[in-house]
Amino acid sequence: MFEGITLIELLPYIGVGLAAQIIDGALGMAFGVISSTLLVSVLGVTPATASTGVHLVECFTTGVSGISHALHRNVNWRLFARLVVPGVIGGVLGAYVLTSLDAAVTRPFVMGYLALIGLYLIYRGWGFPPTQREPKIVEPLGLAGGFLDAAGGGGWGPVVTSNLLVQGAAPRTTIGTVNTAEFVLTLSISITFLIGIGTQGLTREFWVPVLGLLIGGVIAAPFGAMVAKRVPTKILLILVGIVLSITSAFSIVSALR
Repeated sequence: MFEGITLIELLPYIGVGLAAQIIDGALGMAFGVISSTLLVSVLGVTPATASTGVHLVECFTTGVSGISHALHRNVNWRLFARLVVPGVIGGVLGAYVLTSLDAAVTRPFVMGYLALIGLYLIYRGWGFPPTQREPKIVEPLGLAGGFLDAAGGGGWGPVVTSNLLVQGAAPRTTIGTVNTAEFVLTLSISITFLIGIGTQGLTREFWVPVLGLLIGGVIAAPFGAMVAKRVPTKILLILVGIVLSITSAFSIVSALR
């Protein structure tokens, strides 16, 4: 299975994993979006392989990231419990209906919404500090975020993190909590995907990008939590808004081509 795979082959994918995970761990979003975009548009990986591989890798990166966030006390465990169950339900449902859902049609609308949220977060960051409060709409976000993450090739962090921040949740604990909950979500989605594709889909062409992403992502995972803990809240809000706006706009342009 892994015979003949060289470090030279893995290096581009290791680089993608490093960059995507540092951003994801620090801002609570974008590993799936950045990884899938670079794999498909730059490195020539097929969309199906990219989606399955990214979710499989996220089982490990989100696990390491979640432990790191917990050690740095970035996790609100009450919020975690409210997100996990609906997130898993939405994720498994999204993975099952992926073949019948025309994500190419729905994704531009979702990305357009997220781009607007990103611009609002930039505006809100410049006006920080606002009044922070406990978010009220949580379970529906978990359900929608899990579904879109599986069916649309990414979306848990952008949908859940951004909307919790808009409701006034504290950025540091929101980012840490969403990252930690994502481990349970990606594990459920990956199991569903692997059952669907079967062992015949686990070829060398599948494992090369997966191994590269895994190595880069696991190396970078602990550093994201450190960044989230040390960077001021105002800067975190602005950075989340910038990353969300840029990645969403790129996805819209790619989808409409």
